[in-house]
Amino acid sequence: MGKTKNWSSGLCSCCADINTCCYGFWCCPCLACNVAGNFGENSCLPVCDVLSPAVFAACGIPLCVPPAALSLRSAMRNKYDIKGSLCNDIVVSCFCVCCSWCQMHRQLKHKDKKETEVVHKQPQTVINLQTSTSTSMSVGK
Repeated sequence: MGKTKNWSSGLCSCCADINTCCYGFWCCPCLACNVAGNFGENSCLPVCDVLSPAVFAACGIPLCVPPAALSLRSAMRNKYDIKGSLCNDIVVSCFCVCCSWCQMHRQLKHKDKKETEVVHKQPQTVINLQTSTSTSMSVGK
């Protein structure tokens, strides 16, 4: 495991990316679905955060932690070797869920910006094979 690093931006660093901040403020569920899809998960996963409290409450089980936000935040932190703890992820997911989605969106944008693909082109070797077109065959009797 490599050296752990910080998130590319702070939890409340909306001024770092105004577009993401506006996206999260005006349509946080859409931003969440976008983040999930860009991270490689099912884009509809954040719908669990909307539906699960009602389903659990109907069964008499209180639920205050949004499961998709928590799981994606923890997975992203582990995948990109970002400092933090599960306890911190739970607190952020419970009390700052919109800011959490914005931070994850900025992290993915930062990762995409830093990833540059280097293409190495190797010279091709051309081999010419010449075949003789005239062959003589003698048939003996």
